[in-house]
Amino acid sequence: MDSVTGTQALDKSLLTAAKRLVVKIGSALLVDDETGTVHHTWLDALCDDIADAQGRGQEVVIVTSGAIAVGRGPLGMKGRKLRLEEKQAAAATGQMRLAHAYQQSLARHNITVAQVLITLDDTEDRRRYLNARNTLDTLLKLRAVPVINENDSVATAEIRFGDNDRLAARVSQMISADTLVLLSDIDGLYTANPRTTPTAELVPEVREITPEVEAMAGAASDLGSGGMVTKLMAAKICMGAGCRMAIAPGKQPRPLSRLIDGGRCTWFLPAAEPRAARKRWVAGSLQTLGTLVVDDGAAAALNSGKSLLPAGVIDVSGEFERGDAVEVRTKEGRILGKGLSAYAAGDISAIKGQKSEKIEEILGFRGRSEVIHRDDLVMGS
Repeated sequence: MDSVTGTQALDKSLLTAAKRLVVKIGSALLVDDETGTVHHTWLDALCDDIADAQGRGQEVVIVTSGAIAVGRGPLGMKGRKLRLEEKQAAAATGQMRLAHAYQQSLARHNITVAQVLITLDDTEDRRRYLNARNTLDTLLKLRAVPVINENDSVATAEIRFGDNDRLAARVSQMISADTLVLLSDIDGLYTANPRTTPTAELVPEVREITPEVEAMAGAASDLGSGGMVTKLMAAKICMGAGCRMAIAPGKQPRPLSRLIDGGRCTWFLPAAEPRAARKRWVAGSLQTLGTLVVDDGAAAALNSGKSLLPAGVIDVSGEFERGDAVEVRTKEGRILGKGLSAYAAGDISAIKGQKSEKIEEILGFRGRSEVIHRDDLVMGS
């Protein structure tokens, strides 16, 4: 089985080596199913782990479930199946209580919490995608911990992610995280359903999602509140984005510390790093809608790995908006690369040839200093 590894002795530094870590928390771990109250002792222990991760210099994002479970009680909707509009109402009520619980728990470590609500459209529309990514990047640079949930109070059946496993994977892809941990009520992927097959074995490592691996997920599809099939969908998103992912048990206190200490789990390990995977996506998946012509100095800077600044742009063509893909060419017409523009065509026309400090004065707002950031630029396309 080339796609999976049957040894349990994996490097525990997979988690401690993470630079940008996303932790997904399932509703069953966080909220008491009968009372609808938050498991505060468990949450405090998890937040101790989050504080330790920040202490190691790691940036941490939390993707959480539980808003509907927490909010239905105060609205008198416990004990029955909810209609879509009732779920939305429960989410609107529960989200405040949930955010407050995280705020209180992380405040013990003097960590600032930021609530971010995301819908599927926010990850599909490129401009909204960039807005969300820039917000999260800024929060992480400021050492805050974003707590993200699907925006259940406005989402409809047609646009909902449907589970926060895939939401966590989309967030990981969006912010170029290198590690995602799905805390669950199971401890990983098994070769068969361990509840019905005594010989089922935990698979500690997966390097490629093959039909064989998909068959394992199907056999264990009733395990875990999110389902193993949706967890495998999340793994596909992560591996395609160069992000490693773990399915790990979360019921016991301090689950991240247990994972570092060699606890049971399944790691899905990609072949590429997040930055390389992102650049492959820019190079191969997006149609260019315009062209930027740059001077010789900018061309040299781009070839040395720098970002494209407005001072180096001498001409703009095409109709494109912020977040669209554009070609970058020399004065002679040679293609240098392809990237995602941080400004619309009209805005670049206004600021081309100008220093970055002049952007706000010219446009009336302060955007990015770069026309194309080096992380959004692929040379030689």
